[in-house]
Amino acid sequence: MKRLEIDDSKCIGCGSCVYKDNEHFDFNDSQTASVISNANLDAPELQEAIDYCPTGAISIKDESNNNASQNCQCENCDCENCDCEK
Repeated sequence: MKRLEIDDSKCIGCGSCVYKDNEHFDFNDSQTASVISNANLDAPELQEAIDYCPTGAISIKDESNNNASQNCQCENCDCENCDCEK
């Protein structure tokens, strides 16, 4: 199962994700971004929001692949597309 995730330690609240894709993102009480939907994860607007995030705080995690990511030594690795040795 895939789900959107925002790394709160990286989000600076610039709003680019909310502007690009308000189906998936909105501001929270701290004025940083939060995920409001995990539906339609193949939407082109979602990929655009991920690409435009200046800090790389947004990712799509595959919860069924947790063991692979735990073994990975790469920083910010999603283990689906990385070049590390698994």
